Amino acid sequence: MQAAARRSGRPETAVTLVGVAKGISAEAVREAVRLGLADVGENRVQEARVKRAALGDRQAARWHLIGHLQRNKAKLALELFDVIHSVDSWALVETLNRLSQARPKPLDVLIQVNVSGEPAKFGCRPEDAAGLARAVQRSTALTLRGFMTIAPFVDNPEDVRPHFRRLRQLRDEVLAACGLPPAAGQLSMGMSQDFEVAIEEGADLVRVGTAIFGTGDKGQGTWASCAG
Repeated sequence: MQAAARRSGRPETAVTLVGVAKGISAEAVREAVRLGLADVGENRVQEARVKRAALGDRQAARWHLIGHLQRNKAKLALELFDVIHSVDSWALVETLNRLSQARPKPLDVLIQVNVSGEPAKFGCRPEDAAGLARAVQRSTALTLRGFMTIAPFVDNPEDVRPHFRRLRQLRDEVLAACGLPPAAGQLSMGMSQDFEVAIEEGADLVRVGTAIFGTGDKGQGTWASCAG
């Protein structure tokens, strides 16, 4: 991560590592946090609920929802997550804003954009990103922190560079069109197989699971050897 940041002309500390805990045991997540992981990503609301209960409230980590959020699970998501990366519809913006009114501070959200156009992926169309950004901007209990995308899974990371570059360009276009500050333009992109390319193209947050926890059952395989 540091090397990729240097190659992109940014400070080594410019990128936040979000350790993806999907399918990983609470014990492995606890150990990762103990070793310094400050940001934990989870795909499923119910799985996060179980892990947060097991870890307790004293775990010093920010929790990011990086998976699709159904509106009927929004209330529970607000109890569990500090940041939601997967806002992709006007209806979800309205629901989150309504449910966040009682929060002590606005909820940080990112707009998920389906840059690749893959039918199986969630995310708004690129041409709808500015409208969603304006909806968040008009809300009273949400703060726009940036944009997220999930690139196609490929063997060669260079093959997805154009998708990351397109999100960066789209971010610049939306910030200019909506008059938004740079703080609203973080980019959440890149996973274990392509995070270096994502950083080179401007990622501020990378969502890494396998490269941290390994591929063993519930994170107990490779992770156990790395932690030992």
